[in-house]
Amino acid sequence: MNYQPGQRVALVHTDDPHTWLRPGDTGTVRRHDQRHHTVEVTWDSGSTLSMCLDTGDRITPATSTTATTGGLVDEATGWATALRRMRAAGAEAGRTAAQWWAQDTIGARASGDTRLAARRILAGVEDGDPVVLDTLPHFTLAGESVDTAGWELFADATGDVSAWFGLRIPQRDEAMTVYRDAHDTAVTDHVTERCRLAASPTGTDVSHLHPDRVRIGDVGVFAGDWARTLGPDGDDRIAVGFVGTLIDSWNGWAVFSCTRPVAEEIVADQQRHRDQYRHCLREQGVPAGELDRRVDEALADLSFDGDVIVADQRALADDPDAVDRITPDGDGRYVVMGRIWCWEAVDPYACDRIIGDLPDPDQA
Repeated sequence: MNYQPGQRVALVHTDDPHTWLRPGDTGTVRRHDQRHHTVEVTWDSGSTLSMCLDTGDRITPATSTTATTGGLVDEATGWATALRRMRAAGAEAGRTAAQWWAQDTIGARASGDTRLAARRILAGVEDGDPVVLDTLPHFTLAGESVDTAGWELFADATGDVSAWFGLRIPQRDEAMTVYRDAHDTAVTDHVTERCRLAASPTGTDVSHLHPDRVRIGDVGVFAGDWARTLGPDGDDRIAVGFVGTLIDSWNGWAVFSCTRPVAEEIVADQQRHRDQYRHCLREQGVPAGELDRRVDEALADLSFDGDVIVADQRALADDPDAVDRITPDGDGRYVVMGRIWCWEAVDPYACDRIIGDLPDPDQA
Protein backbone atom coordinates (compact mmCIF):
# COMPACT_ATOMS: atom_id res chain seq x y z
CA MET A 1 0.00 0.00 0.00
CA ASN A 2 1.22 3.51 -0.80
CA TYR A 3 0.82 6.02 2.02
CA GLN A 4 0.57 9.68 1.01
CA PRO A 5 1.94 12.68 2.94
CA GLY A 6 -0.78 14.07 5.17
CA GLN A 7 -2.65 10.78 5.32
CA ARG A 8 -3.96 9.80 8.74
CA VAL A 9 -2.92 6.35 9.99
CA ALA A 10 -3.40 4.23 13.09
CA LEU A 11 -0.85 1.94 14.69
CA VAL A 12 -1.65 -1.77 14.52
CA HIS A 13 1.60 -3.26 15.84
CA THR A 14 5.23 -2.43 16.50
CA ASP A 15 8.05 -4.49 18.00
CA ASP A 16 9.93 -1.41 19.23
CA PRO A 17 10.45 -2.09 22.96
CA HIS A 18 11.19 1.53 23.83
CA THR A 19 8.23 3.37 22.34
CA TRP A 20 5.24 4.56 24.31
CA LEU A 21 3.06 4.10 21.25
CA ARG A 22 0.23 1.61 21.60
CA PRO A 23 -2.07 -0.04 19.03
CA GLY A 24 -4.79 2.41 18.08
CA ASP A 25 -2.61 5.51 18.41
CA THR A 26 -3.00 7.79 15.40
CA GLY A 27 -0.69 10.06 13.47
CA THR A 28 -0.02 11.80 10.16
CA VAL A 29 2.23 10.47 7.40
CA ARG A 30 5.19 12.70 6.48
CA ARG A 31 6.82 10.45 3.90
CA HIS A 32 6.60 6.89 2.57
CA ASP A 33 9.89 5.43 1.34
CA GLN A 34 8.63 2.50 -0.73
CA ARG A 35 12.13 1.37 -1.63
CA HIS A 36 13.07 0.76 2.00
CA HIS A 37 9.50 0.05 3.16
CA THR A 38 9.52 2.74 5.82
CA VAL A 39 6.82 5.26 6.67
CA GLU A 40 7.74 8.43 8.55
CA VAL A 41 4.88 9.46 10.85
CA THR A 42 4.25 12.37 13.16
CA TRP A 43 2.21 10.76 15.90
CA ASP A 44 -0.45 12.70 17.77
CA SER A 45 1.34 11.83 21.02
CA GLY A 46 4.43 13.71 19.81
CA SER A 47 6.44 10.63 18.84
CA THR A 48 8.18 10.59 15.46
CA LEU A 49 8.82 6.84 15.38
CA SER A 50 9.03 5.59 11.79
CA MET A 51 7.36 2.35 10.78
CA CYS A 52 9.57 -0.35 9.24
CA LEU A 53 6.97 -2.35 7.35
CA ASP A 54 9.28 -5.19 6.32
CA THR A 55 10.34 -5.92 9.92
CA GLY A 56 6.88 -6.35 11.41
CA ASP A 57 5.60 -2.82 12.06
CA ARG A 58 2.00 -2.44 10.91
CA ILE A 59 -0.26 0.55 10.38
CA THR A 60 -3.64 1.04 8.77
CA PRO A 61 -5.45 4.06 7.34
CA ALA A 62 -7.35 5.86 10.10
CA THR A 63 -10.88 6.57 8.99
CA SER A 64 -13.95 7.80 10.77
CA THR A 65 -15.82 4.92 12.37
CA THR A 66 -19.13 6.69 11.96
CA ALA A 67 -18.55 7.57 8.32
CA THR A 68 -17.37 4.07 7.44
CA THR A 69 -19.88 1.98 9.34
CA GLY A 70 -22.83 4.23 9.88
CA GLY A 71 -22.34 4.14 13.64
CA LEU A 72 -21.44 0.45 13.86
CA VAL A 73 -19.82 0.69 17.28
CA ASP A 74 -21.20 4.00 18.52
CA GLU A 75 -24.83 2.99 18.99
CA ALA A 76 -26.36 0.08 20.86
CA THR A 77 -27.89 -1.42 17.73
CA GLY A 78 -24.65 -0.99 15.83
CA TRP A 79 -22.67 -2.67 18.59
CA ALA A 80 -25.12 -5.57 18.63
CA THR A 81 -24.56 -5.93 14.89
CA ALA A 82 -20.80 -5.95 15.37
CA LEU A 83 -21.05 -8.65 18.03
CA ARG A 84 -23.36 -10.70 15.83
CA ARG A 85 -20.78 -10.56 13.05
CA MET A 86 -18.01 -11.54 15.45
CA ARG A 87 -20.11 -14.45 16.65
CA ALA A 88 -20.75 -15.62 13.08
CA ALA A 89 -17.07 -15.29 12.19
CA GLY A 90 -16.04 -17.24 15.30
CA ALA A 91 -18.51 -20.00 14.54
CA GLU A 92 -17.28 -20.29 10.95
CA ALA A 93 -13.66 -20.46 12.10
CA GLY A 94 -14.62 -23.11 14.67
CA ARG A 95 -16.33 -25.28 12.07
CA THR A 96 -13.31 -25.04 9.80
CA ALA A 97 -10.96 -26.01 12.64
CA ALA A 98 -13.19 -28.96 13.55
CA GLN A 99 -13.27 -30.19 9.95
CA TRP A 100 -9.48 -30.31 9.75
CA TRP A 101 -9.27 -31.94 13.17
CA ALA A 102 -11.84 -34.58 12.19
CA GLN A 103 -9.92 -35.49 9.04
CA ASP A 104 -6.89 -36.43 11.13
CA THR A 105 -8.86 -38.10 13.93
CA ILE A 106 -11.85 -39.94 12.45
CA GLY A 107 -11.68 -39.06 8.76
CA ALA A 108 -9.75 -40.00 5.64
CA ARG A 109 -6.33 -39.23 7.13
CA ALA A 110 -6.97 -41.15 10.35
CA SER A 111 -5.59 -44.61 11.03
CA GLY A 112 -6.94 -47.42 13.17
CA ASP A 113 -10.56 -48.08 14.11
CA THR A 114 -12.26 -44.75 13.43
CA ARG A 115 -15.65 -45.99 14.66
CA LEU A 116 -14.09 -46.86 17.99
CA ALA A 117 -12.33 -43.50 18.13
CA ALA A 118 -15.57 -41.69 17.32
CA ARG A 119 -17.44 -43.55 20.06
CA ARG A 120 -14.79 -42.64 22.62
CA ILE A 121 -14.86 -38.98 21.61
CA LEU A 122 -18.66 -38.87 21.72
CA ALA A 123 -18.70 -40.39 25.19
CA GLY A 124 -16.05 -37.94 26.38
CA VAL A 125 -17.89 -34.91 25.01
CA GLU A 126 -21.20 -36.04 26.52
CA ASP A 127 -19.54 -36.71 29.90
CA GLY A 128 -17.51 -33.49 29.84
CA ASP A 129 -14.30 -35.51 30.14
CA PRO A 130 -11.37 -33.05 30.10
CA VAL A 131 -9.09 -35.75 28.69
CA VAL A 132 -11.20 -35.68 25.52
CA LEU A 133 -12.23 -32.02 25.53
CA ASP A 134 -8.63 -30.84 25.82
CA THR A 135 -7.78 -32.61 22.54
CA LEU A 136 -10.34 -30.57 20.57
CA PRO A 137 -9.29 -27.39 18.73
CA HIS A 138 -9.58 -24.26 20.85
CA PHE A 139 -9.35 -20.61 19.93
CA THR A 140 -5.91 -19.26 20.71
CA LEU A 141 -3.98 -16.13 19.83
CA ALA A 142 -0.88 -18.28 19.24
CA GLY A 143 1.53 -15.72 20.64
CA GLU A 144 -0.05 -12.69 18.97
CA SER A 145 -0.97 -9.65 21.00
CA VAL A 146 -4.65 -9.22 21.80
CA ASP A 147 -4.70 -5.86 20.04
CA THR A 148 -3.17 -7.17 16.82
CA ALA A 149 -5.27 -10.33 16.69
CA GLY A 150 -8.38 -8.46 17.76
CA TRP A 151 -7.94 -5.85 15.06
CA GLU A 152 -7.57 -8.52 12.36
CA LEU A 153 -10.56 -10.56 13.54
CA PHE A 154 -12.78 -7.51 14.03
CA ALA A 155 -11.82 -6.07 10.65
CA ASP A 156 -12.49 -9.38 8.89
CA ALA A 157 -15.83 -9.84 10.64
CA THR A 158 -17.19 -6.30 10.27
CA GLY A 159 -15.39 -5.10 7.15
CA ASP A 160 -14.12 -2.02 9.01
CA VAL A 161 -10.32 -1.86 9.27
CA SER A 162 -10.20 0.97 11.80
CA ALA A 163 -13.26 0.57 14.04
CA TRP A 164 -11.29 -1.62 16.46
CA PHE A 165 -9.19 1.35 17.50
CA GLY A 166 -12.29 3.30 18.48
CA LEU A 167 -13.46 0.61 20.89
CA ARG A 168 -13.11 0.91 24.62
CA ILE A 169 -11.17 -1.85 26.41
CA PRO A 170 -14.37 -3.50 27.76
CA GLN A 171 -15.79 -3.55 24.23
CA ARG A 172 -12.65 -5.18 22.86
CA ASP A 173 -12.81 -7.79 25.62
CA GLU A 174 -16.48 -8.45 24.91
CA ALA A 175 -15.86 -8.82 21.18
CA MET A 176 -13.04 -11.30 21.74
CA THR A 177 -15.08 -13.26 24.28
CA VAL A 178 -17.99 -13.53 21.84
CA TYR A 179 -15.65 -14.73 19.09
CA ARG A 180 -13.91 -17.25 21.35
CA ASP A 181 -17.16 -18.69 22.74
CA ALA A 182 -18.68 -19.01 19.27
CA HIS A 183 -15.52 -20.67 17.96
CA ASP A 184 -15.25 -23.26 20.74
CA THR A 185 -18.99 -24.00 20.74
CA ALA A 186 -18.92 -24.56 16.98
CA VAL A 187 -15.95 -26.90 17.38
CA THR A 188 -17.77 -29.04 19.94
CA ASP A 189 -21.00 -29.09 17.94
CA HIS A 190 -19.28 -29.99 14.66
CA VAL A 191 -17.05 -32.62 16.27
CA THR A 192 -20.14 -34.19 17.85
CA GLU A 193 -21.93 -34.18 14.50
CA ARG A 194 -18.98 -35.76 12.67
CA CYS A 195 -18.45 -38.36 15.40
CA ARG A 196 -22.11 -39.36 15.29
CA LEU A 197 -21.73 -40.10 11.60
CA ALA A 198 -18.42 -41.92 12.02
CA ALA A 199 -19.64 -43.97 14.99
CA SER A 200 -22.95 -44.93 13.39
CA PRO A 201 -23.32 -48.44 11.96
CA THR A 202 -25.39 -46.90 9.15
CA GLY A 203 -23.21 -43.88 8.41
CA THR A 204 -26.03 -41.53 9.43
CA ASP A 205 -26.89 -39.68 12.61
CA VAL A 206 -29.01 -42.03 14.75
CA SER A 207 -28.88 -40.09 18.01
CA HIS A 208 -32.64 -39.44 17.78
CA LEU A 209 -33.19 -43.17 18.36
CA HIS A 210 -31.44 -43.26 21.73
CA PRO A 211 -33.44 -45.53 24.08
CA ASP A 212 -34.05 -42.66 26.50
CA ARG A 213 -36.15 -41.02 23.79
CA VAL A 214 -38.20 -44.06 22.80
CA ARG A 215 -41.78 -44.05 24.08
CA ILE A 216 -44.82 -46.19 23.26
CA GLY A 217 -45.54 -45.71 19.57
CA ASP A 218 -41.99 -44.58 18.76
CA VAL A 219 -39.52 -46.29 16.47
CA GLY A 220 -36.40 -47.63 18.13
CA VAL A 221 -33.65 -50.21 17.81
CA PHE A 222 -34.13 -53.39 19.84
CA ALA A 223 -31.97 -56.32 20.88
CA GLY A 224 -32.12 -59.16 23.36
CA ASP A 225 -30.28 -58.95 26.65
CA TRP A 226 -28.32 -62.00 25.47
CA ALA A 227 -26.83 -60.02 22.58
CA ARG A 228 -24.53 -57.82 24.66
CA THR A 229 -20.78 -58.40 24.51
CA LEU A 230 -17.71 -56.43 25.51
CA GLY A 231 -16.10 -54.34 22.80
CA PRO A 232 -12.35 -53.72 22.33
CA ASP A 233 -12.48 -50.67 24.61
CA GLY A 234 -14.45 -52.48 27.33
CA ASP A 235 -17.82 -50.94 26.48
CA ASP A 236 -21.06 -52.79 25.73
CA ARG A 237 -21.41 -53.89 22.12
CA ILE A 238 -24.35 -55.50 20.33
CA ALA A 239 -23.77 -57.58 17.21
CA VAL A 240 -27.11 -56.68 15.63
CA GLY A 241 -30.06 -54.45 16.49
CA PHE A 242 -33.53 -54.68 14.96
CA VAL A 243 -35.69 -51.70 14.01
CA GLY A 244 -39.23 -51.77 15.33
CA THR A 245 -42.01 -49.78 16.97
CA LEU A 246 -42.40 -49.97 20.74
CA ILE A 247 -45.98 -51.09 21.50
CA ASP A 248 -45.84 -52.22 25.12
CA SER A 249 -43.64 -53.18 28.04
CA TRP A 250 -43.54 -56.47 29.92
CA ASN A 251 -41.84 -56.86 33.30
CA GLY A 252 -39.63 -53.93 32.36
CA TRP A 253 -38.74 -55.38 28.96
CA ALA A 254 -39.75 -54.00 25.58
CA VAL A 255 -42.47 -55.38 23.33
CA PHE A 256 -42.13 -54.17 19.75
CA SER A 257 -43.59 -54.83 16.32
CA CYS A 258 -41.53 -55.07 13.14
CA THR A 259 -41.82 -55.57 9.41
CA ARG A 260 -41.58 -58.95 7.65
CA PRO A 261 -37.95 -58.37 6.51
CA VAL A 262 -36.89 -57.57 10.08
CA ALA A 263 -38.79 -60.59 11.41
CA GLU A 264 -36.99 -62.79 8.88
CA GLU A 265 -33.65 -61.48 10.14
CA ILE A 266 -34.63 -62.19 13.75
CA VAL A 267 -35.46 -65.77 12.78
CA ALA A 268 -32.18 -66.08 10.87
CA ASP A 269 -30.23 -64.62 13.79
CA GLN A 270 -31.76 -67.17 16.14
CA GLN A 271 -30.73 -69.96 13.79
CA ARG A 272 -27.17 -68.59 13.77
CA HIS A 273 -27.14 -68.73 17.57
CA ARG A 274 -28.35 -72.33 17.43
CA ASP A 275 -25.68 -73.23 14.87
CA GLN A 276 -22.96 -71.60 16.97
CA TYR A 277 -24.11 -73.44 20.08
CA ARG A 278 -24.20 -76.71 18.16
CA HIS A 279 -20.62 -76.09 17.03
CA CYS A 280 -19.51 -75.40 20.61
CA LEU A 281 -21.14 -78.61 21.82
CA ARG A 282 -19.47 -80.58 19.06
CA GLU A 283 -16.10 -79.06 20.01
CA GLN A 284 -16.74 -80.16 23.59
CA GLY A 285 -17.16 -83.75 22.43
CA VAL A 286 -20.95 -84.05 22.75
CA PRO A 287 -22.07 -87.09 20.70
CA ALA A 288 -23.78 -86.26 17.39
CA GLY A 289 -26.93 -88.05 18.47
CA GLU A 290 -27.37 -85.67 21.39
CA LEU A 291 -26.68 -82.39 19.60
CA ASP A 292 -30.25 -81.66 18.47
CA ARG A 293 -31.68 -82.33 21.91
CA ARG A 294 -29.08 -80.21 23.68
CA VAL A 295 -29.57 -77.30 21.28
CA ASP A 296 -33.38 -77.49 21.57
CA GLU A 297 -33.13 -77.54 25.36
CA ALA A 298 -31.09 -74.33 25.31
CA LEU A 299 -32.55 -72.27 22.46
CA ALA A 300 -35.99 -71.92 20.89
CA ASP A 301 -36.34 -73.05 17.29
CA LEU A 302 -37.86 -70.33 15.07
CA SER A 303 -38.99 -70.90 11.49
CA PHE A 304 -41.46 -69.54 8.97
CA ASP A 305 -44.49 -71.52 7.87
CA GLY A 306 -45.83 -69.33 5.10
CA ASP A 307 -46.62 -65.99 6.76
CA VAL A 308 -46.56 -67.48 10.25
CA ILE A 309 -43.54 -67.72 12.53
CA VAL A 310 -43.43 -71.03 14.38
CA ALA A 311 -41.67 -70.82 17.76
CA ASP A 312 -40.93 -74.33 19.03
CA GLN A 313 -39.94 -74.28 22.71
CA ARG A 314 -41.09 -77.75 23.72
CA ALA A 315 -37.66 -79.00 24.78
CA LEU A 316 -36.70 -75.65 26.28
CA ALA A 317 -39.86 -75.44 28.41
CA ASP A 318 -40.22 -79.20 28.92
CA ASP A 319 -43.79 -78.77 27.72
CA PRO A 320 -45.16 -80.74 24.75
CA ASP A 321 -47.61 -77.92 24.01
CA ALA A 322 -45.03 -75.07 23.96
CA VAL A 323 -45.34 -74.28 20.28
CA ASP A 324 -46.40 -70.71 19.45
CA ARG A 325 -47.58 -69.48 16.07
CA ILE A 326 -46.90 -65.79 15.55
CA THR A 327 -49.13 -64.27 12.91
CA PRO A 328 -48.77 -60.81 11.34
CA ASP A 329 -51.26 -58.07 12.17
CA GLY A 330 -53.38 -56.25 9.63
CA ASP A 331 -50.39 -54.17 8.56
CA GLY A 332 -48.20 -57.22 8.07
CA ARG A 333 -46.15 -56.53 11.20
CA TYR A 334 -44.88 -59.15 13.65
CA VAL A 335 -44.35 -59.19 17.41
CA VAL A 336 -41.53 -61.72 17.58
CA MET A 337 -41.37 -63.43 20.97
CA GLY A 338 -42.88 -60.42 22.68
CA ARG A 339 -43.58 -61.00 26.40
CA ILE A 340 -41.43 -64.13 26.16
CA TRP A 341 -37.93 -62.93 25.33
CA CYS A 342 -36.20 -60.11 27.18
CA TRP A 343 -36.02 -57.46 24.47
CA GLU A 344 -34.85 -53.92 25.21
CA ALA A 345 -34.43 -50.66 23.35
CA VAL A 346 -30.70 -50.14 22.80
CA ASP A 347 -28.36 -47.36 21.77
CA PRO A 348 -27.93 -47.61 17.99
CA TYR A 349 -24.30 -46.56 18.35
CA ALA A 350 -23.65 -49.70 20.40
CA CYS A 351 -24.74 -51.90 17.48
CA ASP A 352 -22.33 -53.32 14.93
CA ARG A 353 -25.24 -53.75 12.50
CA ILE A 354 -28.81 -52.47 12.36
CA ILE A 355 -31.53 -54.35 10.48
CA GLY A 356 -34.50 -52.36 9.21
CA ASP A 357 -35.33 -48.95 7.81
CA LEU A 358 -34.47 -46.09 10.14
CA PRO A 359 -36.66 -42.98 10.21
CA ASP A 360 -35.22 -39.53 9.63
CA PRO A 361 -34.83 -37.39 12.76
CA ASP A 362 -37.96 -35.38 11.97
CA GLN A 363 -39.99 -38.58 11.51
CA ALA A 364 -38.89 -40.45 14.63
